[in-house]
Amino acid sequence: MGKAKAPRRVADNEALAVGTQIRGSAQKLNLVAQLIRGKKAEDALNILEFSKRGMAKDAKKVLASAIANAENNHDLDVDALVVAEASVGKSITMKRFHTRGRGKSTRILKPFSKLRIVVREQEEEA
Repeated sequence: MGKAKAPRRVADNEALAVGTQIRGSAQKLNLVAQLIRGKKAEDALNILEFSKRGMAKDAKKVLASAIANAENNHDLDVDALVVAEASVGKSITMKRFHTRGRGKSTRILKPFSKLRIVVREQEEEA
């Protein structure tokens, strides 16, 4: 007798992907996530592809993973997908030290962020 199967964390017409350790601050990643919230999945990929922000490359990988999960694991129509949710949170922070003049040192913080993207299958409006 094994453990019971965990319930799905999203609805039946949704798929989820999470990027747990994206190098950079949550504030900068949230600026990229704002660009794609509520957009169609295809448009969101194009926006991230041509964005000048460095965090857009990692956000694009997570979005592509969410789309692949929707197609392969949940049998959703890729053309009808919409970015329902793009939430950002803090992850770990690496602490480093930088030596300064007169025998002093300064703390350097290297933050990581989490990105959670949920894509939803939208019914076509006639």
